[in-house]
Parts: sequence; C-alpha cells; structure tokens
Amino acid sequence: MNHSEYLLDAGLRATLNEEISHFSGSACSIQKVSALGGGSISCTLVLHGERSRWFIKLNSAERHELFAAEADGLTSLARCPALRVPQVVTHGVSGRQAYLVLEYLHLTPLRETSAGINAGQALAELHRIEGNRFGWHRANFIGSTPQTNAGQRTWPLFFARQRLQPQLELLKTKGHKGKFIADGERLTEKLAALFTDYRPQISLLHGDLWYGNAAQDETGELALFDPAVYYGDRETDLAMSELFGGFPTCFYAAYRDAWPLADGFEQRKTLYNLYHVLNHLNLFGNSYLHQAERMIGTLLAEIGR
Repeated sequence: MNHSEYLLDAGLRATLNEEISHFSGSACSIQKVSALGGGSISCTLVLHGERSRWFIKLNSAERHELFAAEADGLTSLARCPALRVPQVVTHGVSGRQAYLVLEYLHLTPLRETSAGINAGQALAELHRIEGNRFGWHRANFIGSTPQTNAGQRTWPLFFARQRLQPQLELLKTKGHKGKFIADGERLTEKLAALFTDYRPQISLLHGDLWYGNAAQDETGELALFDPAVYYGDRETDLAMSELFGGFPTCFYAAYRDAWPLADGFEQRKTLYNLYHVLNHLNLFGNSYLHQAERMIGTLLAEIGR
C-alpha cells in the first residue's frame, strides 16, 4: 500500500464509493489511489476504479467551505459551452477530512497552436455571460484567503470595498502600517478617478486566471479549474493571466480579435494585479512588499495623488 492509500480511511472510502456510485449510476469501487503534485493548499489524488478515474482534493474538515466555494464556481463556469470544466461529482466532510471529487480530465499546457487560439476565443465567450450587479451570491476564496463578493452598483466601488480594502485590513493585522498602508487606503478612496472614461460590462469571471489554472483537454478545448468566480470587469482575468506569464501569445491575439480591449488597459492591469500581489504579500510574506509599494505609487501618480 502506498502512502496515498493512508489518506483514505475506511469511512471516507465507503462514503466516496457510495457518492461516486450515485453520481455515475453504476457501482463504484476504488481500487487504487495515486498522488498528484502541485497542490499547495489541499492534498490532490487520483482515485482509480475498475474502468474510471476521478480527481479528489482533501483538506481538514474545518476548511470544507473551500470546496463548497470551488464546486459552486466550477458549476457556474460550466454554463459556458466553449469551455471544458471538470464536472463536480461530490463534496462534503467525512470524519476529520473535507473532500471534493471531480471528473478526471486529461490535460496538457496551452501552447502556440490552434488550441491556444481556441483558448482565447473561449475566454471571450465566458466573459460574454453577463450579470446585473458586480459581485457574487456568496463569498469564496482567492487561494486560501477569503474573498468577499458583496454586490455593488459600480465597478470602482466594488473593487475598492471587496478587493483592495479587505487585503489592506488583513495586512494591518499582520503588522503592516505607515506610508504603505496610508497610500493603499488613499488609492481605494480615489479609485473612481481611474474610471472616468471606462465603464466595464458585468462579465462572469474565472477570478484566479494564472497559467496553473488553465490547460487544454484532449480535444484542444480550453479547460479551466480552481476558480474564484464573480461578476466583474473582464480585464481582471486578462491582467492576472499576464502577472506570472505562461499563456501563449496567440491566446491574447485571439481574445482581442474576438473582443478588443478598451484604451487604458495597461494602467488598469496594474490596478487589477495589485489585488493579487497584496494577496501574495498576505500569504507568502514580505518578498512581495516592494512590488506592492511600486504598484500603489504608480497608480497614485496616475491619479495625481
């Protein structure tokens, strides 16, 4: 028995067999469990049945809301027929463990191929799904950080109150203060000045679109997973996709051909990625501090302080 097998005690294994059987409509018996790399928040495994495989995430029972939010986001992304999104099989708590079981997909990285072009077009199709208010019907998570999504009537108000302010408040609890926090709060107060000539559509977003959360399936379709969904400005997904790199250039060209971006994206990209840099500062420490300071300084200079 490998180490991964020990992560599924008898109670959890029985629960999973029952719930997967109910989902698939035929009896399931987990034959083998194998580990996957890359899970920094949760343990990720593959469950092997006689003829099928499933992807599973495990975490402590008190973190079950991570999986409830992820399941909600995946179900919402699946509304877009241009995307491949893993089906949610089941999620819940068994003993001391929370679990999320998903359809197992055969995925490969996006490349400078027709799949990269298809991916850009598919993301534009996702963004064409419109909401009537910036926000989301529930809170969720950006990484392991709680993400508030209370609805707001304007985009600058939403981004200030539901994105930047919670990150700044969390930083203050971790001892950050002085000019850095004061400048960040000044930016949130004056955020509307960056949107005098720009009114974004209310689009359905992935919300955490770095290259590790996107791939292509065996047919060349764009596959998206690990979302932090909400309704907001479509440019935030594109901005984050550029923050760490990894997406092919044809992806961006195809997106812009399908739906051109408005003037001023480069400036707004700095603002949108500031949210993720602040979150990384909260999660991973001071190696992100100078980057956050530079971004806030650049944006305040654009506003004119």
